[in-house]
Amino acid sequence: MKKVLAVFLIILSIAFTRDNSPHIDHSSWNELLAVNVSDNGRVDYNGFKEASDKLKIYTNKLSKNPPTNDWSKSEAMAYWINAYNAFTVSLILKNYPLNSIMDINDGKAWDLKFIQIGGKNYSLNNIEHDILRVKYPDPRIHFAVNCAAQSCPKLNNEAFTAENLELSLSRLANEFINNDSKNKLSGNPIKVSKLFDWYKEDFTKKGTVIDYINKYSKTKVAASTKVDFMEYNWDLNN
Repeated sequence: MKKVLAVFLIILSIAFTRDNSPHIDHSSWNELLAVNVSDNGRVDYNGFKEASDKLKIYTNKLSKNPPTNDWSKSEAMAYWINAYNAFTVSLILKNYPLNSIMDINDGKAWDLKFIQIGGKNYSLNNIEHDILRVKYPDPRIHFAVNCAAQSCPKLNNEAFTAENLELSLSRLANEFINNDSKNKLSGNPIKVSKLFDWYKEDFTKKGTVIDYINKYSKTKVAASTKVDFMEYNWDLNN
């Protein structure tokens, strides 16, 4: 009886481990980010260039392992954010050196369907607008996906995973909103990132733009304050 119970526990342990193990390993992307992206989001594209083979292996892994219905929401969301950021870096490297992502495809880099995942072709816009914003409607994704420009939220120097997703999204929202170079929250009017204009519908589902900013801002903004939007700097984030 003891032997039967022991075998049962071993089988149960293996099944539990399989059910809870990640469907894709983002550790190689995490290593690339740790080496080539500073804490404030400056990207060493020359360093990425030197490690382009390793990046290619990772993006190939993404291409061959799209999320399926048995993935958790957090794991799938982390996958798509990592995919957006990794393929953005890849696109920059294909055109490097350059001064801005706006130099690619006449300013429409996001429309290029250069990403193959699961046998389908995607653009960066497809990932952001047709997948992330539709399937995972969380405004914090706008602080996690990186468009390789100075005014963008920083490229996180840690890969997203199901385990760190929630804390990472909140941390990045906090850092971006309280960054004086991105948002100036003193005075009237306040001046905030164009992200709050472009994606206003995402930030105002439960209130106003000011309400959303006040969830994270150290400087609380009065509801009656006028909101202006800062000019966007598209220079490369290097």
